[in-house]
Amino acid sequence: MSLFVREVGDDGPIVVLLHGFGGSHAVWAPIQNTLATQARTLAYDLPGHAGSLGYPDAGSAKVAAQAILGELASRGIEKAHVAGHSMGGAVAALMAILDPARVASLTLLSPGGFGPEINHRLLTRYAAARDEASLRPCLEAMFGWMSPVPEETVAHALTARAGEGRSEKLMSMAQGLARDGKQGQLPRERLEALAMPVTVAWGELDNVLPSRQARALPWRFGVHLFADLGHMLPDEAPDEMAALIARTAGLGG
Repeated sequence: MSLFVREVGDDGPIVVLLHGFGGSHAVWAPIQNTLATQARTLAYDLPGHAGSLGYPDAGSAKVAAQAILGELASRGIEKAHVAGHSMGGAVAALMAILDPARVASLTLLSPGGFGPEINHRLLTRYAAARDEASLRPCLEAMFGWMSPVPEETVAHALTARAGEGRSEKLMSMAQGLARDGKQGQLPRERLEALAMPVTVAWGELDNVLPSRQARALPWRFGVHLFADLGHMLPDEAPDEMAALIARTAGLGG
């Protein structure tokens, strides 16, 4: 089965956008439309999510990374700038580890895999939520205290889990996000060996993956902390995140 992708922009460098757990390509729409004025953008549904629900063996970040790399290769894309949020950040980093020649730059927004702490209880409730009444409190816990939860964010999350098998798949994937309450970590030595530009952004009010995980990043990584933002950086600050991705990718320069 192929992956679902929304493609916007006809010319320029390739920018790949990877959403977080329980989301879909739709989270990137404002950012993607901004970047598409300078680049060809590809926003994917990760394996096991939304339009990529039936992708074989979906669940782990490694399977997702291999799937995206394979899809890019099938398109003849030899270089791409990759941005990922949360689980998508872990996928993006794994892509760079597995095939560094294909990844021109990395922009990681509240990425998974950079420390053991993860709010697995919240993510499990989020995976199980099937209606607005149960989903909205989960999203409110993921956003910064002063960031409103947009109606389109709620709608996108409901759409991503609507339909036969989608909620069940999310619940199954949620069980693999942590073992004994801790998430798996990306290999430090492989991260330190990455030679492409890497930017990491974190909200200091992140209630899913604590921003203190940014303290121990490789020294070459550029780190941006946002005091008033939570975990949902693409939703909370799309203009700022688009600017970070563009700057890391060297767009418009």
